[in-house]
Amino acid sequence: MTKRFLTGIFFGVSVIVLLAFGVKNTGMPPQKPVLGTIIIDPGHGGADPGASGQISTEADVALAISLKLGKAIEKEFPQIKLVYTRTTDVLPGGGTDVKAALRYRAQLANQSKGDLYISIHCNAAGVKAGGWNARRIVSYHTKTVYVGKGAKRKKKTVKEPVYETYYVKNTRRGTETYIWAADRVGLKGESINQTQEEGGESIEDSSNVLDLNSPEARIRAQLYEKKYFSKSLQLATFIEDEFATEGRNSAGVKQRNEKGIWVLQATGMPSVLVETGFITNTEEEQYLNSEEGQDAIVRNILDGLKKYKALLEESKNGSTAEPAKKAF
Repeated sequence: MTKRFLTGIFFGVSVIVLLAFGVKNTGMPPQKPVLGTIIIDPGHGGADPGASGQISTEADVALAISLKLGKAIEKEFPQIKLVYTRTTDVLPGGGTDVKAALRYRAQLANQSKGDLYISIHCNAAGVKAGGWNARRIVSYHTKTVYVGKGAKRKKKTVKEPVYETYYVKNTRRGTETYIWAADRVGLKGESINQTQEEGGESIEDSSNVLDLNSPEARIRAQLYEKKYFSKSLQLATFIEDEFATEGRNSAGVKQRNEKGIWVLQATGMPSVLVETGFITNTEEEQYLNSEEGQDAIVRNILDGLKKYKALLEESKNGSTAEPAKKAF
C-alpha cells in the first residue's frame, strides 16, 4: 500500500515538473490578444450637452447607447477589458471645462493602453430641431403709391409680394463614422470622402486643445497614418456597412483633421467616432431614444466590431487579410 502510494506521488510530481518544464521551454511568451482593452467614449456630458433635439440631448443619448454597447461587448467578449470615459452625466474628469475634458479622454485612453477607441455621438443638421416656420411669396398685388414732393408728386403703381408662412421639416437623417484624416494628399486619404456638407454637428476643435500645425501634432499624425489609419478605416467601414444593412441612411466613412476631431488623433490606438443619427430629425430622435433603436445601433456596432476582431486575428495568424473597402 505504501509502495503504491509513493509511486502515485512520484508520478504526479513528475507530470507537474514535465508540464512546467515544457511551458518554460516553449520559448513562446503568451500571445497578447488583438483586442485586450477597448475605450468607450460617450460624447459630451455634464456642462456640455452637445446637440439638442426636441425631447433629448446628444449627451444623454450617447451615454445610453455607450452603456448598452459596453454590456453587449462584455457578453460577447468577456475577456476584453472595457474602460469608459464617463458613465454618468458629467464631463469626463468631473470638471466643467470642455478643453480639460478632451485632454482627460485622451490621457485616460492612452494610460489604459487601449487597443481601440470608440466614441459615440449624435448628429445635428445645424438648424432648429424638428423644423421651423419660413415665409415664401405666393402672389403679388398692385398698390398705388405717391412719389416725389409738391408739384412733382406723381402716382405710381407698384407690385407688393404676398407671403405665406409654411413649416419646413428637418429631414436630415442617417449615420456616418469619422476617422482622423492623417494624410489628405496620400493614397489612403484619397479613399475617403473629403466633401464637407453644410450643417452637421459642430465638432471643430474650437478650444484649440492641440495646435494642429505644431511639430508634435505632425509627428502624431504621421504615427497615426502608419500604425492606425487602415485599422480605423476598416472598423469604420464595417460599422457603416452594418448600418446600411439595417436599412439606415449611411453617409459612409468620413475624415477630418484641421476641422478636428482632436481626440481621435490624440489617442495612440485605432479610433472611430460614430454619429449614430440626427437628433434634430423628429423620427430619428425618437429612434435614437427608443429601446428598439438603441438595441439596433448597438447590434450594428457590435457586428462591425466582430468582423474587425476576426480580421485582426486572421492577420495575426498569417492569413491574408481583406483590404479595407473604399469608403464613400
